[in-house]
Parts: sequence; C-alpha cells; structure tokens
Amino acid sequence: MDIVLSLCDTLFLDRTYAALLPAHRPSAADAVNQLANQTIPAHSPRIPVSVKAHAYASAIQLDQLVGIAPGKYADLSLLTRDDPIREFFSLFLITWFFGCLLYFISSTLSYIFVFDKDTFKHPKFLKDQIRQEIWVSLKAHPVMSLLTAPFFLLEVRGYTLLFDDASTYGNLYFYLQFPIFIIFTDAVIYLIHRGLHHPAIYRHLHKAHHKWIMPSPFASHAFHPVDGWAQSLPYHIFPLILPLWKFAYVGLFVFVNIWTVMIHDGEYISNSPIINGAACHTMHHLYFNYNYGQFTTLWDRLGGSYRPPNLELFYKETKMGKAEVERQVKEMEHMVQQVEGDDSFRQYADEPKKLK
Repeated sequence: MDIVLSLCDTLFLDRTYAALLPAHRPSAADAVNQLANQTIPAHSPRIPVSVKAHAYASAIQLDQLVGIAPGKYADLSLLTRDDPIREFFSLFLITWFFGCLLYFISSTLSYIFVFDKDTFKHPKFLKDQIRQEIWVSLKAHPVMSLLTAPFFLLEVRGYTLLFDDASTYGNLYFYLQFPIFIIFTDAVIYLIHRGLHHPAIYRHLHKAHHKWIMPSPFASHAFHPVDGWAQSLPYHIFPLILPLWKFAYVGLFVFVNIWTVMIHDGEYISNSPIINGAACHTMHHLYFNYNYGQFTTLWDRLGGSYRPPNLELFYKETKMGKAEVERQVKEMEHMVQQVEGDDSFRQYADEPKKLK
C-alpha cells in the first residue's frame, strides 16, 4: 500500500495538501543552506528525514517501481509525506474511495452480465432490495475504511513482512505465497464468520447482512461495518506474520473484494465440492448455520458445517421451480424462527407493509 499511497501523492494528494496546508517558503539563503546540509537516501521511502529528502526518497522508489517521477508539489505542504497523520488520513480516503469504486464497478458488472434476474421472482426477495443493499453498503464503507486504515499505516511505516523484490524469498515461496494466503485467510474467516453467528453477537452485528435471504451482487458489502471489517482482518493479519509481495498485497485486496461479489451473484455455474461458490453461499443465506467459509469448503467440512447446494439450483428449469422454492421457503422460515425469533425486519416484495 505504500506504493499506492506514493502514487496517489504524486498524482493528486501532494497538490491537495500543498493547497490546503502550504509550507513556509524559505528565503533564498535558507534554501541554499538546506540543500548544502541535506542528504537524499535512496532506500526506504518513509523514514523520518527532512521534508525534501523524504519526498524525494519516496519518489525515487516510486520512480523505480512504476516509472512515475515526483511533481513540483512533493515538498510544498506543512504535512510532509512521512507525517503519520497525513498518511493515516490519506490511506483512509484512498481506501474509502477505491473501495466504493471497486464495489460499484464489480457489483454493477456482475448485476448486468451474471446475476440471474429470475431471483426477483423468489418470494423471499425483498421490496426495494437492490436500493437497500446499496444504501447499507454506502453507509458501511467509510467506517470500514476508517477501521482498515491503521493496518495500511502499519504496512506503509514498515511494520509488516511485505517485500518489494519478487526474488527476495526465492521462486518457490513466491508461488507458494498465494495458496498459503488463501488457506490462511479461509481458515481465519471461517472462525470469525462462525463466531459472528453466536447468538450474543449475531443480533448486534451479523444480522444486518442476513437480511438478504436471496442476495444480489450489491449485497456483497451490505454489512454492519464492524462485521465487514472483522471478516477482512485475515487479509491484514497475514503480512504481519508471513512475507507477502507488495504487488500481491494490492492484487489480493482487489481479488478478495471481487470474490465477495461473485459469491453473492446468484449464478450457480459450478457445483464444486471444493470451491465455496455462489451456490454454497446461497445455502448460507437461506439456512444460516452452514457454509461459513469464504473460498473453499475445507473448513466447513472439518467443522461439520458444510451443506452441499441443492442440485435443483444448477438446472434452469428447476432452479426457480415451485417445488424447490417452496422447500426453500419452508426450511428458511423455520431457521429464521430458530436464529432470529421473528421475521419482522424484512418486508418482502409480494406482501403489504408490516405494521410496527
């Protein structure tokens, strides 16, 4: 994320901070003395050195990695690039903006090209559900970004095991880091997700996401913000304990968000016993206490919570058939009574507004 931050600094944040909090402009004599006394290190981009030295040290690494040199605004703000307050606030804004952008692009593309619109016919699809999902997501994103920014700040300030050079740990580990990441995050998300279903926690945090019995891609980030943040923790914990290539760190952040959209897209393409796809996750939304995993079914199988998707879901002629839908509704309503006690906070599209 230090690369992303440096890139954003060079492209637009340097100019913004220079305009909002301009630095004191030294006299010509001061400038000569400063240039005579400073040195410009060419290694870690965010070590506490002088304003110009730090700006150029950061830019040197950015120029080496992505070929973009610093602009004239790199050292014109009172808040220098290595100021932790500036870094935290910048990371918060970057996470919020690009998180929302990624959410809307991936969810919209999935909705247009993948999502099965027959889902609208399901009796448990809510009235104005798409609008509600987007609204809940929009409210959650700034809080999730605020809670996530400290982890990105740790990475930027060098407290993680992220590395620049792909050859640092050898070719074998370079390729192994990806399956290790998937296995690790899948295991920890399973534990966190299952914990969120504990009765003492569920009604305060996770219930908001289970409002969507038949989710659309826009439900992918429609969480209570603490719930969404908690399930993202394994991604941030991983580089604190195991090495990870910096570009993989950014790429996996994008992948995790897109995968979250994919398991809510309602298109049951693959009936895999290993991959926790949309069909498996639909079982979770319908029946609550099954399929807590994120990427695979491994931990659900080991934990005794795996439920294979109904075979009818994989055939268009039976997916929304009367018999299958009635079976889903009957068991789902029974599970709602067990888990939530009542169904009063959902308003379905085919029923009048509930009295409060």
